[in-house]
Amino acid sequence: MLTEDQNPNSAQIDRLDTLAMVQVMNAEDQLVAAAVARALPAIAQAIDAIVARLQRGGRLFYSGAGTSGRLGVLDASECPPTYGTPPDLVQGIIAGGDHALRHSVEGVEDDAEAGAADLRERKLHGDDSVIGIAASGRTPYVLGALAYARGVGALTIGIANNAPSALLDAADIAIPLVTGAEVITGSTRMKAGTAQKLALNMISTGTMIRLGKVYGNLMVDVQVKNEKLLQRARRIVAQVSAVDEGAAAALLQSADNEVKTAIVMARRGVPADVARALLADAGGILRQVIDE
Repeated sequence: MLTEDQNPNSAQIDRLDTLAMVQVMNAEDQLVAAAVARALPAIAQAIDAIVARLQRGGRLFYSGAGTSGRLGVLDASECPPTYGTPPDLVQGIIAGGDHALRHSVEGVEDDAEAGAADLRERKLHGDDSVIGIAASGRTPYVLGALAYARGVGALTIGIANNAPSALLDAADIAIPLVTGAEVITGSTRMKAGTAQKLALNMISTGTMIRLGKVYGNLMVDVQVKNEKLLQRARRIVAQVSAVDEGAAAALLQSADNEVKTAIVMARRGVPADVARALLADAGGILRQVIDE
């Protein structure tokens, strides 16, 4: 596996001064964006396929072990506050459960049946999508998850840093992120993990854009959970509605802090209940309500 090869560029890294050491790391990191760029067509294909299933009532699951699993959980956990999604719409599953987020749990990644069982427990069905993430491309836990997903007719997507690999072969959509040998041999939390994070950012963000959670580049379904997010929501309403922040604050209050509802109230001159109905008729796509 390429991710297990010894990198000649860092073979003497323990003998370098600290600045030279981090320069070697940074030089290797420059290769990550290019690896992701090569996979953009597959990433775009994955987004469109996931959106189609979510619009039919499906869910999106990430399955991984170790660093890959943690990155999936991280990406999933950021969707509700950023895009106002229900907590069960995007779910991250890590081998070994929540305990494995902070601790190394030995052996769990080798249990293919556990990967299947974790999806079975969540009642996976044919309109769901499962993204298996594994730097090696051969983690049994992830392969077990994808095999179960295929069996119920769910969409399967594989993200791996070795190509060819069993995970990419097993997936309906293969996303190879070939980042090569790591600075520290086999430490795939480095380039491989960075590439995975970039790809997951794109997949979740692109999916939310297609679902109407973004207007321009503004997160118009943001959940107002703290003062920082309240101020952001007010700025968004003020900008899109062309009102001052005082008026935006009043609109948000009337809309129960729903940004899109407040914007429709301002732009269409309607009360909150009518604004919500207009948005519902448009499938939540703000642009269809205020721009047409």
